[in-house]
Amino acid sequence: MRTDFPLKERYGFEDLVQIMRVLRGPGGCPWDAEQTHESIRKNLIEETYEAVEAIDARDPVLLQEELGDVLLQVIYHAAMEEEQGSFAIGDVCDGVCKKLVLRHPHIFGDVQADTAEEVLSNWEAIKQREKGQKTATETLESVPKVLPSLMRAEKIQKRAARAGMDYEELSGAFHDLRCEVDELEAAIKNGTVQEQALELGDLLFSAVNVSRFLGVDAEESLGLSCEKFVKRFAQVENLAQQRGIDMKSAGIQKLDELWQEIKKGC
Repeated sequence: MRTDFPLKERYGFEDLVQIMRVLRGPGGCPWDAEQTHESIRKNLIEETYEAVEAIDARDPVLLQEELGDVLLQVIYHAAMEEEQGSFAIGDVCDGVCKKLVLRHPHIFGDVQADTAEEVLSNWEAIKQREKGQKTATETLESVPKVLPSLMRAEKIQKRAARAGMDYEELSGAFHDLRCEVDELEAAIKNGTVQEQALELGDLLFSAVNVSRFLGVDAEESLGLSCEKFVKRFAQVENLAQQRGIDMKSAGIQKLDELWQEIKKGC
């Protein structure tokens, strides 16, 4: 048992930092000590999604736990850099505090911003200056490629819109969506697999544009559709079992009849 770290009834932020140092330090945990940014990269993503799931469930107890897991990942990555002499968690805190002060001049400075729209406009302008982005293209290129593609598409479209590249109303976006359906059908008939993939991507990109005009989050909307599909599939499966229908051999026409029957009852 380690004697250089006191056990407590209640721990704080600095305790978490110190625990990580102990785990990765001499005589610590072999598994924790051998981890790298790359080896636990997915953990950060997974823990973030679990925190989001707790938010959606409106479960404060679970959210507290999941936020702790997210924080652990932040501490983990900062500890690795501290070992290399690059930066420590204190530098991370310092940087984000300075960023918040700088990007809220209406609070910590003399800039006037009375609406949320004005705040966001100031935020984006300051952010662009910070990153030395001189063109609208640079702001689009800075959207992380590792984002879920629907989310990335929406961010790219919003930044293009701020540069004037946008329709005035939904009808323009909806027209593009219809055109992309036609182009995908043409590619399926005569195009290569690569061309078909590109046209499918264009169709999805256009669908995201429609969602943006509707004020609907495309990623969340698709998530809701996935949940709806799973729920209806379960109902179809139950109905098939009640009627002695083997789903694997019934054929899609029969299964679609069951699906429509379930759909009408919803």
